[in-house]
Amino acid sequence: MKVVTEYVLTIPKTKGDLNDHLGFMMLSSPTFIDKTGYFPTYTIDTAFIELNEGLSRLRKRLGEERYLALREMSDRMRALFEADPEDVTGMRKRPAHHPGNGGVAAAAQEEGMTLPS
Repeated sequence: MKVVTEYVLTIPKTKGDLNDHLGFMMLSSPTFIDKTGYFPTYTIDTAFIELNEGLSRLRKRLGEERYLALREMSDRMRALFEADPEDVTGMRKRPAHHPGNGGVAAAAQEEGMTLPS
């Protein structure tokens, strides 16, 4: 018997939590649907609410410039997932420097952005 549980938002509070959340997002993309069936209310909305709220919590530690750049990347990333939820075009996997891409995949790394330790 499978127990269905309402998904409770888990907002990242530390750099490690934020990195873990990004890893979880990579595993659940592009659909952001819980394949186990235990959390049917987990969606792209909950994934990005958690990410963006985590960035907000770490805003002071990140610094304003880095925070704004990461939020912009989050918005671009969500737009790419929503535009191609079944990963038909492969746009979300292209490198940041690809002329047809918004630069999500490796933008932070290429721009030298790292989260503070």
